[in-house]
Amino acid sequence: MLDGITRAFTDVFKTISGKSTINENNIQKALADVRVALLEADVNIKVVRKFINDVTESALGEKVLRSVNPGEQFIKTFHDKLVEILGDKSQAFKLKPKDTLSTIFLAGLQGSGKTTTAGKLAKFIKDQEQRNILLVACDVYRPAAIDQLQKIGQLAGVEVFVGDRKNPVKIAKESIKYARKNNFDVVIIDSAGRLHIDKDMMDEAQKIAKEVKPDEILFVSDSMTGQNAVEVAKEFDNILEITGVILTKFDSDTRGGAALSIKTVIGKPIKFIGVSEKIDGIEVFYPDRIATRILGMGDIVSLVEKAEQVYEEEEVKKLEKKIRKSEFTLQDFLEQLEQIGKMGPLEGLLEMIPGMKSQMQNVNIDEKKIKRQKAIIQSMTLKERFDFRLIIGSRKRRIAKGSGVSVLEVDKLLKNFKKSRQMMKNMVKNKGNIPGLDIGNMM
Repeated sequence: MLDGITRAFTDVFKTISGKSTINENNIQKALADVRVALLEADVNIKVVRKFINDVTESALGEKVLRSVNPGEQFIKTFHDKLVEILGDKSQAFKLKPKDTLSTIFLAGLQGSGKTTTAGKLAKFIKDQEQRNILLVACDVYRPAAIDQLQKIGQLAGVEVFVGDRKNPVKIAKESIKYARKNNFDVVIIDSAGRLHIDKDMMDEAQKIAKEVKPDEILFVSDSMTGQNAVEVAKEFDNILEITGVILTKFDSDTRGGAALSIKTVIGKPIKFIGVSEKIDGIEVFYPDRIATRILGMGDIVSLVEKAEQVYEEEEVKKLEKKIRKSEFTLQDFLEQLEQIGKMGPLEGLLEMIPGMKSQMQNVNIDEKKIKRQKAIIQSMTLKERFDFRLIIGSRKRRIAKGSGVSVLEVDKLLKNFKKSRQMMKNMVKNKGNIPGLDIGNMM
């Protein structure tokens, strides 16, 4: 997301990097371009003015003028001010100690993704905090909303409370009693989507909040709605006193106005972001990490955390040993593709690598191509996967037919696999540790 802003910031840094000093003349044009980029991204005008003024004031300060490298200091100024408008630091999630019931109430407009987010949040808390979660279906108005939550609950591996399927306030109240009786740690209430101008629905939300006294009232908003989401969040905050925001579809081609405006305008932090449609597609919002991504500087910390979630230390050591002994097989490669897939879209992962964002501007990451690579290997027998030298003649034709590709594509995969296999062996031998798979070379 926020590609337009990233490009504008990158151009600014190129302009400033060669300057011996930073002064009003050489940053005026640069900041004018930034202003346009922010407004085009639908960032609130007050936020844009504050950001430009703060950057200008800091960039022209005595500390920067005395710097050995003004360009790097200017980038740091941008980063620091960007972090400020995003929220300074990640906001702790309010959960009571284990064996004490915590309640989370999700509110928002129709179509903002509350039901899906409720399931994602349940799985996140269950996995990260080892809590016993109860989802509560309080959307009795939207057709099939309860059925949808039950299916999502199954994916997340948590129970769903439906009550009488008629009265949201009663359902919420009874869910708390049920949760206490059955030793649940966390209750997540999925409320009905409502228009902020719908008085009856907003009154109902107030009644639910008053009845269950939630520890967190989170406003769920679609990132693609831009700064309009900020105005809606303000209305919800006036009525419900929200404690934070979850931005859905953060991985989409969104302009980013909501992410860069909410904290400054309503004073409430973004706590989570939705990063994919999968049940585990939710992340804690770290302002400093998002700022580095926006500036095209990557996010290596998040990348490492994602890797740690899918890779066991013993597996890594075992794989490294195979590479050292030239025993890395097509089956190993297939398993690595599966593991990488669990970490999220490949384009998003590559953008987390420092410096990769700018290199990818004219590169099209074809996820379908990766699926074809997997299909080719899956069409092989286990014997062939463990010894690629067996794949000749009729075997190639059979594999190509089974995976729906040409023999030439099978040849290309085998050729690139051999090359990458040797390259990884050399890198491990020289550096003493296992490198990332050279997916690009395998294509």
